[in-house]
Amino acid sequence: MRTYRPFSSSTTVFTKSHEWIKVEGSSATVGITNYAQDQLGEIVYVDFPPVGTKLKGGDTMCTLESVKAVGEVYCPLPKGGEVVEVNAALEDTPSQVNEAAEGDGWLVKLNFEGLINADGEKYLTAEQYNEKMVTPGE
Repeated sequence: MRTYRPFSSSTTVFTKSHEWIKVEGSSATVGITNYAQDQLGEIVYVDFPPVGTKLKGGDTMCTLESVKAVGEVYCPLPKGGEVVEVNAALEDTPSQVNEAAEGDGWLVKLNFEGLINADGEKYLTAEQYNEKMVTPGE
């Protein structure tokens, strides 16, 4: 039997698709991990949805263009949320994603309703995420 526990009032978790989520109350700040930015290479452009956009879980949240490829970042919240802020600084300095992916290089802030469960299937602690990244074949 799986044990579900809601995030504490301020928790940062990671996804297997290389996003991080910092949950504070009913707000979630989302970005990509250092691993993801390293795989993309130098970010040269970020395309955000308009503030007020309602996203479902799995919807495209933003697009990152790098010197290597164009990648979409998907909404990692199962029930989705409403875009309440985008990191406008990235419009002028998209390389900030590379320089501080898990900090000032955050992408989007979402408001959501209800609880997000840290069930271990979808979300990982920093330790679990780092373990996954150094384990061959995963």
